[in-house]
Amino acid sequence: MGSSAADKALNLLRYLPRVCLANIRDNPGAVKKSRRGRGQHGGDYHGDGNKGSGQRQNFMRLGYETGNNPFYLRFPWEPYYKGHHLRRQYPPLSLEQLQLFVETNRVDASKPIDLVSIMNTGLYQIFPDKHQFGVHLTDEGADLFKCKVNIEVQWASELVIASVEKAGGTITTAYYDQHSLQAMINTKKFFERGIPIPRRMMPPPDAIEYYSDPCKRGYLADPEEISKERLVLSQKYGYVLPNIEKDKDYTLLTERKDPRQIFHGLHPGWVVNLKDKTILKPQNEDLKEYYAS
Repeated sequence: MGSSAADKALNLLRYLPRVCLANIRDNPGAVKKSRRGRGQHGGDYHGDGNKGSGQRQNFMRLGYETGNNPFYLRFPWEPYYKGHHLRRQYPPLSLEQLQLFVETNRVDASKPIDLVSIMNTGLYQIFPDKHQFGVHLTDEGADLFKCKVNIEVQWASELVIASVEKAGGTITTAYYDQHSLQAMINTKKFFERGIPIPRRMMPPPDAIEYYSDPCKRGYLADPEEISKERLVLSQKYGYVLPNIEKDKDYTLLTERKDPRQIFHGLHPGWVVNLKDKTILKPQNEDLKEYYAS
């Protein structure tokens, strides 16, 4: 007598292994395997299918939009781009921000304002290693500027000069070299080094004209010529020029640094000792002559 189908299935299960993850398989034909392409990584996608791994496909590299040669080789002559990395940079500071600094007591308007005063607010920074040379005072908020200040910046437009002088203040544009800027950006760290205050270097040839121009209120300009230009500018913009000679703050408004001086009240060659709170001045005649020249 033949066995039934159920008996055959039971006999088959006695000899088959238990079902587990190790012996589960897909049904034949359920998964279609992809054909491996040619080359080391022939199975990867390469756009048109003919490029090998690592080669340029249909996408040009940055700068090679003009073909096999980069654009700076195909078009080598671009006069407007010449010397761009050597140009001096002046991070902007608006008149509106300056007035806010004064009104919030971040800047003391009863004292001359220079680059050190502005950076001590903690809201303005310069980086000499990025070829930045100081403050560019911009005319944003010129119509509302009312602070009477004696400020020294590195770059200013005619409208900015007129706004400061209309409010009864004075403005000077002055140049600082890289060594001077390094001493000014962190004065505490500089004084802790215990080295003499360096001399401020003169402007380079391409900046001499700007800082000697009385119209720009350059620190190397003749003071008498600056007084004449103050009157000319007031007539041009149509405001009454305040008479600073009769002002009670005349001393404050006319205080200027020496062309070789970096800090107000501190001269080149002096050593500031923060620990003992003393100032050491050079006694040698050769050193005096060196720092004074």
